[in-house]
Amino acid sequence: PPYDVIDAAEQAELEARHPHNVVRLTLPRDDAGPDTRYAAAGRLLAEWRSDGTLRPDAEPALYVYEQHAHGHTQRGLVGAIGLTPAEDQIVLPHENTMAGPVADRLALMAATAADLEMIFLVYDGGGVASQVVADAGSAPPLVEASTPDGTRHRLWAITDPATLAAVAADLHPRRAVIADGHHRYATFLRYQADRHEAGDGAGPWDLGLAFLVDGSAFGPEVHAIHRAVPGLPPAQAAELARAGFTVEEITSGIDAATEALAKAGTTGTAFLLTDGVAAWLLTDPDPTRLAAAMPAERSDAWKALDVAVAHTLLIRELWQLDDTEQVVEFHHDVPAAVTAAGASGGTALLLNPTPVADVAAVAAAGDRMPRKSTLFVPKPATGLLIRAFADAE
Repeated sequence: PPYDVIDAAEQAELEARHPHNVVRLTLPRDDAGPDTRYAAAGRLLAEWRSDGTLRPDAEPALYVYEQHAHGHTQRGLVGAIGLTPAEDQIVLPHENTMAGPVADRLALMAATAADLEMIFLVYDGGGVASQVVADAGSAPPLVEASTPDGTRHRLWAITDPATLAAVAADLHPRRAVIADGHHRYATFLRYQADRHEAGDGAGPWDLGLAFLVDGSAFGPEVHAIHRAVPGLPPAQAAELARAGFTVEEITSGIDAATEALAKAGTTGTAFLLTDGVAAWLLTDPDPTRLAAAMPAERSDAWKALDVAVAHTLLIRELWQLDDTEQVVEFHHDVPAAVTAAGASGGTALLLNPTPVADVAAVAAAGDRMPRKSTLFVPKPATGLLIRAFADAE
């Protein structure tokens, strides 16, 4: 998996699985002897290239990469994308970044002279590139593998010069939203700037490895990231919410309650408050209170987000809580949020997924999503493709 979702236990399991697991490059250990862990990763990458564990492809290619799991197929193009700052409105970030992760990835990139992991981009396709991706499945894959999470991975190489030129022409006027990998993209830009400041001129650092998916075909699934507020009982949370929402108690069980949440979300903003036993559905936020709660400097697209309504009107205004990670917890699935709420005598705040189009609208407005807004799945796996600068076009 991407480096930033691997905990210590999974890192140890991945290392034990095989001596050539790519986690040894993306998360090098501190016990590197005389080397820093970054230098150790650079040395290990050089060893794997020298002994044939890794070898460069013989000709330039774009790759069609497919992931299939649980009945869902995601398929897109992997290649090197030209690096541009956010203000160019070509590659659009929707989240802010932090200095620490960028510094970490920058040191690793400098030591390995490679893009070890791809960023994940979503765009509105429908052109030649989308057709190339759709047609790839008719040929035998270059690589096929399954990972323990049940995902099948397949890879095809596209090397025909005319096809590559047609794809480039199709993609050139388009723009894409970063679905995952904001810190990696910030690292690409920082490394490019460092090389230019060092007088190195144009080079492979002007591009970065990216997985580009047409959101309208073979696109990702978008999951909500739920909240839990320890110490605030759901009955109290629901009563406080009545000052700004229509509140309805759901007495037919948690499954029926989550179904009601999904149905209500098709027509407007909706939330579910529960501890796994009792549940309340929140709909129809009061327009006057909502407008007063929203930060004036935010875009209309940002103000329309369910997650923005949750944090501004519900958490801050009606519940009068500090919007910090010490007060509001984040969970990637309903059971985890409900369990956390039940264990702490608190409330699980369940949300509907944010549509990809809404994420794109916020990015196009030059704004940033509230933290922990959207989970795009599946994330591209690391290790199928590495872009080493010594061989990069």
